[in-house]
Amino acid sequence: MRVLAFLLCFVTSISFAGERVSSGSTVAFLGLVFLDTSTEGAYNGVREDETARLMLLEELIAKRFTAENLVLLDTSPIAETLENTVNPANCYGCEIRMARELNADYVVVGVVQKVSNLIISMNLVMRDVETEAVIKARSVDVRSNTDESWQRGMNYILKTAFFKS
Repeated sequence: MRVLAFLLCFVTSISFAGERVSSGSTVAFLGLVFLDTSTEGAYNGVREDETARLMLLEELIAKRFTAENLVLLDTSPIAETLENTVNPANCYGCEIRMARELNADYVVVGVVQKVSNLIISMNLVMRDVETEAVIKARSVDVRSNTDESWQRGMNYILKTAFFKS
């Protein structure tokens, strides 16, 4: 049992170790997608506070990447393609194609999934555009559907998997 636990920790640390991203690298941040798979969402539809929280997280991510001296590219040249893509984080490589069109070094996509009003799952992935390899990724579940819990969850992802501080 201890061996299994050790192997799981080892595999996890390898899969999320990632490479160091050089200062000045270009990043195509294609935004976050909100998936509401909760019963509440099925009955009540889109909530304004959750839409605002999604924008809050996108701003938080953009500010952190900029603070780390990464260059976020303007996505307006691919705006129509991006708008017609339901989920850039799950589109069979379309995120790589869009990032190539922008001449980006890296592409970042993310998903916030509302499982219930108590459980929110967040995922953020960075891929190397040239190799198409995932170089940084993390998923976290937060409890509570508030601005603070969403920010805390995304800050955890950025701190532990993307920037280590």
